Amino acid sequence: MLPSRLEAEKELEVAGQLNPGPWVQHSLNTGRAAQCIAEKCEGLEPEKAYVLGILHDIGRRVGIVTVEHVYEGYQYTMSKGWDEVAQVCMTHSYPIKNRDFDDQLDKEEEVFIKSYINKCTYDDYDKLIQLCDSLAVPHGFCLLEKRFVDVVRRYGFWNTTIERWNKTFEIKDYFEKKIGCSIYDILEDIKETTFID
Repeated sequence: MLPSRLEAEKELEVAGQLNPGPWVQHSLNTGRAAQCIAEKCEGLEPEKAYVLGILHDIGRRVGIVTVEHVYEGYQYTMSKGWDEVAQVCMTHSYPIKNRDFDDQLDKEEEVFIKSYINKCTYDDYDKLIQLCDSLAVPHGFCLLEKRFVDVVRRYGFWNTTIERWNKTFEIKDYFEKKIGCSIYDILEDIKETTFID
């Protein structure tokens, strides 16, 4: 199940009041990118892509910026009965699935996340939000490389960082074959936004 567009936007608005920050505009831009790409992909619903995109980080509503935001987002959206949103809340941070996890997991939430991800079969919406999460910044859209560097500067380099980047490029190629052009050709002002500091 999914909320309507208006319900989803209201949820994000309330979440932004609970935990203000640039993550809210990033979420809106993730939704906009997902809708734009879905409009050109046979078999994808642009409204659904938008809703999933704007709610992918809804777990940040409680102020969490670490990995647990995926768990909080999952729990919150499942409590609303939005199972499709809940899945994307979990999958958007794990493009390489089980290789995204350290062998030692200490927290109960981390164990739950790993188990969920390892059992999950990603669909095109999961892949689309993973891609759009890497294209969206608070002030618009940018080249993947800029977003990658931005994330590493804030959170550091992980042992799977390069593999995650390569997987994101693979997803980009996948959607470009579906739409028949570069995703950079359909996202407005991406070249200009990329060069904003």
